[in-house]
Amino acid sequence: MVFEFILKKNGIDPATDLTIDQSIDFGSTAAAFTGGDADFTVEFEPSATALEQQGEGYVVASLGEASGYVPYTAYCAKQSYLAENPELVQAFTNALQKGMDYVQTHTPAEIAEVIQPQFAETDLDTITTIVTRYYEQDTWKENLIFEEESFELLQNILQEAGELDAWTPYGELVDTGFAEAAVQ
Repeated sequence: MVFEFILKKNGIDPATDLTIDQSIDFGSTAAAFTGGDADFTVEFEPSATALEQQGEGYVVASLGEASGYVPYTAYCAKQSYLAENPELVQAFTNALQKGMDYVQTHTPAEIAEVIQPQFAETDLDTITTIVTRYYEQDTWKENLIFEEESFELLQNILQEAGELDAWTPYGELVDTGFAEAAVQ
């Protein structure tokens, strides 16, 4: 959906100007690309960097840079859970913010070394390459606050993709109180 949104934003009609094959299992897109049947592929890491390292392709653009800040990861809870467990939710949010603070104050090599155990199938040099790319793109936000602008961008992408019939007002769905407290 983000890819098609970016294409439209740049005057390319995904329905008429090119062919997008969405029938390929997501885990198999890099293999399909290297099979020679496509000119481009959309990959998450570490697949994108692996294609470069193998000499099979090049990262030519970042969907994150081209789209604007799309909140790919959000944590959702029922209002009742938030009301019954505010200390737990705040502690969880504080821990996430602590990680974000770490990313803002450390080098890509330091970050890669810390997260490498979570990606045992990927070597440290590859993780460092990926983290450096994200670092240079300014991928990471400074805080967890889900801004209204990002919420509207997400809804716009979903609506253009035909996945959202009507917008929900930001204030009815988003509570930034825990994130704001974590920044303090």
